[in-house]
Amino acid sequence: MDGARPDDAPEGTPQALPSRREVHGSTRSPWVKRTVIALVVALAVGGTGVAVAAWKLNSNITKVDVSEAVGTDRPTRAPEARGAVNLLLLGSDNRTGEGNDTYGKVVDDPGQHSDTNLLVHLSADRTWATVVSIPRDSMTKAPPECSKSAPKDQWVMRQWNHNYKIGGTGCLIRTLEGNTGVLVDHYAVVDFRGFKSMVDALDGVEVCTTESIDDPNSHLRLTPGKHTLDGEQALAYVRTRKSVGDGSDLGRIKRQQAFLSSVAQEATSSKLLFQPTHLYSFLSAATRSLTTDPEFGLGTMKDLAESIRGIGLKNIEFITVPNEVYPNDPNRVQWQDSADLIWESIREDHPVNETPTKGANPSPSASPLTVSPDEITVQVLNGAGTSGLASQDAAILEAQGFTVSGTGNAPDARTGTLVEYSTGHEEAARTVAAAFPGAKVEEATGLGKTVRVTLGPGAENPVEVENRVGSEPLPTPSVTAAAPAPSATPTLETRPASQSICQTT
Repeated sequence: MDGARPDDAPEGTPQALPSRREVHGSTRSPWVKRTVIALVVALAVGGTGVAVAAWKLNSNITKVDVSEAVGTDRPTRAPEARGAVNLLLLGSDNRTGEGNDTYGKVVDDPGQHSDTNLLVHLSADRTWATVVSIPRDSMTKAPPECSKSAPKDQWVMRQWNHNYKIGGTGCLIRTLEGNTGVLVDHYAVVDFRGFKSMVDALDGVEVCTTESIDDPNSHLRLTPGKHTLDGEQALAYVRTRKSVGDGSDLGRIKRQQAFLSSVAQEATSSKLLFQPTHLYSFLSAATRSLTTDPEFGLGTMKDLAESIRGIGLKNIEFITVPNEVYPNDPNRVQWQDSADLIWESIREDHPVNETPTKGANPSPSASPLTVSPDEITVQVLNGAGTSGLASQDAAILEAQGFTVSGTGNAPDARTGTLVEYSTGHEEAARTVAAAFPGAKVEEATGLGKTVRVTLGPGAENPVEVENRVGSEPLPTPSVTAAAPAPSATPTLETRPASQSICQTT
């Protein structure tokens, strides 16, 4: 994701988006996921008819560069995930622009908020996709004042959707990447008007409710059963919260995921695809209220859409970040440890509840090692919470000829061992990784010739590498990395996009 600040933005401004105001109660909503995902799906099947009008549709999209705000210490993509694409899709409570100022009540918290946060992962082989809903009230570590350079050990606790209010999309991307290790390739933001117009272009979308809805804030009234909603009604439906179910934002997320399934099914139906006027109206509505990074224009969307043409709705899964009540505020949530299973699956490019394909991440020693340990400088960091682990492992490496430049602590380390290297030092990293069973090897920036080893929970003790220097026995380990948190459950609840809207309420 590349780009630059708008020409009229003051120096140091992460991005120049219209100012927004917080909405009261049930008026917040995630309309963005319906717009962008359905747009990509429709582009995939639109073919040459879309290409004819592509220039006009592309001009509808607002491009904003946030690259200066995301920092330089960004995650790198693991070898097994090369070719995968991660999209951050946002919806906010923006009320500027024609028709947007009539939605919701305003309270004493002005500013822009990302009240919809979706991370979409398209697999490298384009045979499946995962859509992750991030609760807007999540409390996570975030860079102070959205600093692009503050190290992670200086980050502070902040409500998720306030990152957008303080520093815009760039701050939100930096916060997401810092907490998950997932690299964001592109982003898109949609406002109220785009969602409403898109639903109208589909001639309405079907919803199903098992209970009556009478919401005084969104003015939506529905009886139990199936209903086909127009744009105005659909916007009210996805914004409704307190008058349905337990009144929580988490319950609303489930309804929104089901609604997105219905939109995707409508967007791929023959009613839309074989009527050029309807298709163009849908795409025009979807692009008019869209803000993206400079590289995520209609051409990129169409290329992505073409690549997932045969993916099928049954291979698109929705999942909400596992969460629990935040101890300091019962109205907020914090992520459970099991959320790491989601981020790991995205980083390693495998579905959430499946293990990676055997051989997808080959052993570092699958072929002869080409760089001798005495030619390699290593930094060892301890993120496992076990005292003395880094020093012990450094001694075992030194006994084999490696030069250890230093040891230290690493906050929020992943499970297992991570070996990082800069471009051009892949073979040196492979030698280091051979000393750590099960190590993940990833490219990073700013390391120079040094190879960095981060020991996380569950990291195995070092072993002897085949091309070690010297023959003295290795020091016997006296400590072992703590086991991963037991709350990281083996399976998480997901739902396929092919599931009927009436199967989830």
